[in-house]
Amino acid sequence: MRLAVVGCALAIVVFLSIFGVVVAQRFSAPATAPAAIAAPERTPDPVATGSVKTAPAPAAASGTSKTATAAPIAAQPAAFTPNAAPAPSAVPAPVGAPARTGVVTPAAPMTCPYPDALGVARVVEIDTGGGPGFGFEHFKAHDFLRPGEFVLTFDDGPWPVNTPAVIDALASHCAKAIFFPIGKHATWHPEILKKVAAAGHAVGSHTWSHRDLSKKTVDEAKEEIEKGMSAVRMAAGQATAPFFRFPALRHPPELIAYLGERNVGIFSTDMDSFDFKTKKPPQVIKTVMDKLKKNGKGIVLMHDFQPATARALPELLRQLKAAGYKLVEMRPRDKLTTLAQYDEALLKELSPGTTGGRPTSSVVRTINE
Repeated sequence: MRLAVVGCALAIVVFLSIFGVVVAQRFSAPATAPAAIAAPERTPDPVATGSVKTAPAPAAASGTSKTATAAPIAAQPAAFTPNAAPAPSAVPAPVGAPARTGVVTPAAPMTCPYPDALGVARVVEIDTGGGPGFGFEHFKAHDFLRPGEFVLTFDDGPWPVNTPAVIDALASHCAKAIFFPIGKHATWHPEILKKVAAAGHAVGSHTWSHRDLSKKTVDEAKEEIEKGMSAVRMAAGQATAPFFRFPALRHPPELIAYLGERNVGIFSTDMDSFDFKTKKPPQVIKTVMDKLKKNGKGIVLMHDFQPATARALPELLRQLKAAGYKLVEMRPRDKLTTLAQYDEALLKELSPGTTGGRPTSSVVRTINE
């Protein structure tokens, strides 16, 4: 019995000794924090700024930072070299970027989520007071484009399939253009022209029925011009630009003077794609690229009415980007003001035998669906 008690006492003493050592080591050792899990560095999503001409310099790195700092971007030389290879994208397109089709909502400054997009290099505002002319084929006064810069223009729309395809191609490159629709076409397809305007493109006019105005009397020609303007504004809305292009680029002097009185800018061209003749996408692309290389800059004339142009445009925009050309967007300072007499006459013509001349939205209203 006595031996059992002594054995128990010794066991307790040994246990307490071991426990004391463990406790002492636990509280006397220096505390060591668990290794921190470094958060992954986040790279900003790449954007191609539309109206900013020079990329901002990278922020200076702090003294202790281990993150490498990108070298400053070298200034672009004044002289333009066609076919210069574009700078490679630093990072791939962000995951989840929107599909490269459809309508792009205009922004100022415009940003583009596609690193390989053409984009808009420069935006210029046009004061159309007095009817200035653009395009060196007929007008020499305003040489505003820099070497390597170009403007895209499209005539004769809106037209099903072709015009929407042109809008989609431009949207995929965050590119802007000027459209010169025919008045009759605008009344036939106003929903398409509204998409053109909603995409942020400038919408001018191209007469009511695309007649050669040099073969009309002055009064007949004025009616063609004004009815076309009224039709386009009714279809496209208040954002219509005071921009005009003569059919076949025939400019009677008395009508140039008239448009000057109306404060409407007149557009000729520097490079005609002749897409209405070639009707083959590869030839349309070659014509534009060859002429742009020869001239070095200029206003390009194409037709969104033509199927070949609609099919050629995606590849043409890609080649323009690869060659290093810079797209310029021309915006009007003021909106087009139409004349009430032609607005009223057009409404009557579009609604024969009826009275009121009210727009469809005020006549037909959905009350249940």
